[in-house]
Amino acid sequence: MLQLNKIHHIAIICSDYPKSKQFYTQVLGLEVLREVYREARQSYKLDLALNGTYIVELFSFPNPPKRVSRPEASGLRHLAFETDNLEGARLFLLSQNTNPEEIRTDEYTGKRFFFISDPDDLPIEFYQS
Repeated sequence: MLQLNKIHHIAIICSDYPKSKQFYTQVLGLEVLREVYREARQSYKLDLALNGTYIVELFSFPNPPKRVSRPEASGLRHLAFETDNLEGARLFLLSQNTNPEEIRTDEYTGKRFFFISDPDDLPIEFYQS
């Protein structure tokens, strides 16, 4: 059997690099590990960390196609972050004009969560631990 240790990172292609960089670093508070511009691809690559752990690669490419998001399209469904203070996270994100959903409760796990969208409409979940 294949032995996997953990998810290493999630890669996201954005349509507006400065806007997405601001969202992931200033709104979500992810830390910049490295930022490079790849001339041959006309592409930025931004490596981001959460609490010192590398988790997101943010890419830009010229004219990427739009992501089909809703209704339930095939592919990556969402990116989820765990928090101990769901209400506080929602209030902060509300102050950042991210239009968070109301907090819901998962009918099977009893855990509470809500969603926002990133600048490219990628669903991001906040899940109470």
